[in-house]
Amino acid sequence: MAKKDAPPRWDRRMQQRLARGEAAALGELYDRFASLVHGLAHRVLGDERAADGITREVFAHVWEHPDAYDPRQGPLRSWVAALTHRLAVQRLRATETAALTRGGTGSPQDGTEELERKVRRASVAARADYIVHSMPAPLRAALELAYVQRRDYRQAAADLGVTEDEARRRLRLGLQLLSTAHNAAAPGAPPGYGGAV
Repeated sequence: MAKKDAPPRWDRRMQQRLARGEAAALGELYDRFASLVHGLAHRVLGDERAADGITREVFAHVWEHPDAYDPRQGPLRSWVAALTHRLAVQRLRATETAALTRGGTGSPQDGTEELERKVRRASVAARADYIVHSMPAPLRAALELAYVQRRDYRQAAADLGVTEDEARRRLRLGLQLLSTAHNAAAPGAPPGYGGAV
């Protein structure tokens, strides 16, 4: 039996392959994480082209610095998400600061406070996306039925083929996980993904 803190075998192998310069490894990593990276970047930046740019930056960084990932610190997915978040927040700050400088209206303090509010809102939204995409499929399916398709727990239970009690349990657990997106260091969020931004 593997030690509890041992990183997943796929993560270790992927890092080793990237360190050897295997282009196929980068392609496999891209196939697995590109939608996560693009989605998080888009959530922070609110701009498709900027999210495309961050996606390219993230995979270029991973390719150029595969040893920056330490498998003992957590899953590769979390590291890639944290890298995406950091780069997207840096881009958001740079873009917004440049816009404030060009605009020249209001006090610099007001502009800085608004920028930080915007960064916090974007970070919470990105963490929520990460949590939803990382939660077990049964919980995600229940939340989707309830909040996207506007089904109540009875209808969700019928659609999922589970008891009403099980549907309520899944919804409650899913919402509890999702509520951690507002916490400074959300459990289940990637390392470095919940603290200072």
